[in-house]
Amino acid sequence: MTYLKYSIGIDVAKDEFKTCISSIDHLQKVTVKSTGSFKNNNTGFEGFYAWVAKHLREKIPSHFLMEATGIYYEQLAWYLYNKDCPVSVILPNKAKKYIQGLGLKSKNDKIDAKGLARMCAEQSLDLWKPLSKNIYRLRALTRLHEDLTVQNTALQNRLDALKASMFDLSDSNKSLSKLINTTKKELKKLEAQIKETIEKDQLLKAKFDKIGRIKGVGLMTFAVVTAETNGFELFSSISQLTSYAGYDVVENQSGKRSGKTRMSKRGNSHIRRVLHMPAFNVVKHEPLFKKFYNRVLTNTSIKMKAYVAVQRRLLTLIYSLWKKDVEYNPSYSEAGTADPLWVDSEGIKKSQAQSALAL
Repeated sequence: MTYLKYSIGIDVAKDEFKTCISSIDHLQKVTVKSTGSFKNNNTGFEGFYAWVAKHLREKIPSHFLMEATGIYYEQLAWYLYNKDCPVSVILPNKAKKYIQGLGLKSKNDKIDAKGLARMCAEQSLDLWKPLSKNIYRLRALTRLHEDLTVQNTALQNRLDALKASMFDLSDSNKSLSKLINTTKKELKKLEAQIKETIEKDQLLKAKFDKIGRIKGVGLMTFAVVTAETNGFELFSSISQLTSYAGYDVVENQSGKRSGKTRMSKRGNSHIRRVLHMPAFNVVKHEPLFKKFYNRVLTNTSIKMKAYVAVQRRLLTLIYSLWKKDVEYNPSYSEAGTADPLWVDSEGIKKSQAQSALAL
């Protein structure tokens, strides 16, 4: 039997990871060679690497595949990357759809690892590139900023409620006021660190100078979108990006029955959260977005649905400007050209450098 490739699927959790080694032969038959479970720490990584080496007996290519689940996969991916192992990391929804396509009705970590191994054997996948130090730092800073913002809002709401109470609760008011002031100071520090991180990185600064020209897209919006997408490294089309962010459209139709069509909202909530306020701002300050908003509102008669559509359109615009490395031009669509900047399902369209917006 002639084997073509070893594929190692890895399903990573917080404390441990399940793995499966499979091989594919010249007849495209995938065979499971072995399965295992290891701790998600340096000791587990060493044991996993030795276990894999023991089972790779044929001198043929090997490839590792795992999902981008939170941050739990990162240390193992980095370990394998430093060992010069071919590693791919895919979006969870992509792996889920593939495994469902195999007809597997049950779901657990072991089954997921086998599904990833089979997927790795059958497909040619892009190699994983680790986050740059600054983007990794941005993600940590922006997520902490989001957490503190949520806490500050909750504290402020509690303080407002206490001020309206029937009894004098001045001691509690002072404590809450002190916590709120401390949180605000920390938020300002984080914002300064985020700004410094972007300004000191030539690539990030150049991208922000071009994308930040959109009225309503500030430094925090840019920082969160960049950090949560790793500079759009894992994406090659708008459909992948919108699905990752939870802006993909879900239909509910069968035969003559037609249910509601809605956004899935199953994706990166950090991106959707940070685009909420910018959507209001671009509708107010950018004529083309206002035109788009009014069109959706006319069709749906639901304001929030129109604003969510604006969020999606804004995200895809940021993506297109980043990928094409062009500056936002609010008057682009008035130039009389029909060549759009938006990206189709096959990838980035070839467009003129001045093509900075099409709505």
